[in-house]
Amino acid sequence: MISVSDNSVNSILVEPKTIIDTAERDRYGRPVDYKIVNNKIRRAVSDGVKSISLTGIMGQRYIAAAMNEKVSISIDGTPGNNLGAFMDGPLIEVFGNAQDMTGNTMSSGKIIVHGNAWDVTGLSMRGGKIFVKGSTGTRVGIHMKEFAQMSPQIVIGGRTGDYLGEYMAGGVILVLGENIPKQLSPVGLSIGSGIHGGRIFIRGKVEDHQIGVGAKLETVNDDDLKLINELIDEYESYFGQLSSESGFVKVVPSSSRPFLGHFDPTQI
Repeated sequence: MISVSDNSVNSILVEPKTIIDTAERDRYGRPVDYKIVNNKIRRAVSDGVKSISLTGIMGQRYIAAAMNEKVSISIDGTPGNNLGAFMDGPLIEVFGNAQDMTGNTMSSGKIIVHGNAWDVTGLSMRGGKIFVKGSTGTRVGIHMKEFAQMSPQIVIGGRTGDYLGEYMAGGVILVLGENIPKQLSPVGLSIGSGIHGGRIFIRGKVEDHQIGVGAKLETVNDDDLKLINELIDEYESYFGQLSSESGFVKVVPSSSRPFLGHFDPTQI
């Protein structure tokens, strides 16, 4: 059984919370099924609850997926794939690590991860913000896009893997490289492959061979620094002060058609 009670825990979410405890396991040691957890969340929200605390989470998928209510959800544990997928409004705070596809196609809201978030974080984001204290995996921010006043933002405290910002069409990715030795790069290979919109800011060592097809390195300007500082201020409000706030480079599209001249026109 999942127990539900009213209480409060320490986090940036200050409202009294409805606690949903998922720590119980079945006789095989398996965690509570993700459908049961999500049904409990939706039932609480439909009852008017504005702040929810999930405890004992162990890999349950689709938490807060497609939710558009202005609710706050804190998570103690490791949520599974597609945390906050398609969401449009909630604030999620994870006290642990997140798995793949966090914030998949989210439109608005915020996800704060006090650990690492793995592959394909921010897949096809349309808006909202994701803050990760630690590091992320490969293909972070793939196919992010922006429209009108909606511009997605991802801030990563540590490092990322290959194909950062692949096919990116808008928005901002900021990699802070915290605790990464200066002789190492905080990013992998093929940065911005196929990028045709948006900006990627990286603090630390980035070499030409790491830049993907259709992308180029530039120096940051005053407008860039203003945005970077705003995002750093918000990052530090969640996770504490950084060791350094300088030394950024920028990756941007080299054109609006990144693969022009890179394909075989032969008819098949």
